[in-house]
Amino acid sequence: MTSSSAPAPASPGAQHSQGPLRRLTARGRDEAHRVSSPLELFFDLCFVVAIAQAGVQLVHAVTEGHAGSGILNYAMVFFAIWWAWMNFTWFASAYDNDDALYRLVTLVQIAGVLVLAAGVSRAFDHHDYLVVWLGYLIMRLAMVAQWLRVARSAEGAERTTALRYAGGVLLCQVGWLGLVVLPGPARPWVFLVMVIAELCVPVYAEKGHQTSWHPHHIAERYGLFTIIVLGETVAAATVAVKSGVDEHDALGQLLPIAAGGLLIVFSAWWIYFVVPIHGHLRSNDQAFLWGYGHYLIFASAAAIGAGLEVAVEQAVGKAPVSTLSASAAVTLPTALYL
Repeated sequence: MTSSSAPAPASPGAQHSQGPLRRLTARGRDEAHRVSSPLELFFDLCFVVAIAQAGVQLVHAVTEGHAGSGILNYAMVFFAIWWAWMNFTWFASAYDNDDALYRLVTLVQIAGVLVLAAGVSRAFDHHDYLVVWLGYLIMRLAMVAQWLRVARSAEGAERTTALRYAGGVLLCQVGWLGLVVLPGPARPWVFLVMVIAELCVPVYAEKGHQTSWHPHHIAERYGLFTIIVLGETVAAATVAVKSGVDEHDALGQLLPIAAGGLLIVFSAWWIYFVVPIHGHLRSNDQAFLWGYGHYLIFASAAAIGAGLEVAVEQAVGKAPVSTLSASAAVTLPTALYL
């Protein structure tokens, strides 16, 4: 993650005129007309693939009577997705120069999240986190490479910050190996310790120098990702309702669930955007609190879609869960989102 007081660099136009490979230097915090790039939007769409896989597996766990372990696995997998996305987002806000190497390293991160997505079912079904860990490792090593590029171009306190980021991220990957090699009962504790370690890396790295993230750009990036996650929720719920209607001719039973689900998602969108946030992001303290809090927002937004799928399957008799449990699958993530 990143923050506020870096010197203004050359304009983006000047940077873009220097060829396919350029120094990775800080962008201006007050840069005019800063918006999300096409690469960032593509990055988000690829990450939603992994979120969708986590949601599907959460539905299976809940409908098969394993809600507790399903929620734990969902929380663990979602953290890996969210944290890699968040680190990329704040780094890009401060340092995106859109040269060929930056794009290729971003492609590596995209490949990493797709590897992670491929391992989600194994993590839920067999508690095998090897593929998830490998995908996360790929994303994080790519992030280390980006920070080392910054360190090569920077001097003084900014260089120290970049090296702290690179070293901290790299060290954390050794700790995450515990999810693969340690026995099952130890893994939740490994997860908790490593979450704390990961969250502390930006706090430590930015003590001496605050990187130059752009408030409006960050607010837009988070807002767009919220919309994409809510869109995935709508898509998942729509597929579930369609399946219920096609296979069980249960339109009358499912219509209230579909209408209620649409109202929940629309309300979630409305609430999120009711207050423009970029004017309130002025310091690292505010940024850390706001940015870290989005783990719960994104995770619960995606879980609402999973809950609606559970409700549909319960209504048509496919899921051997009670009406109360199916209702809780929707209301609990909705309450968490709020």
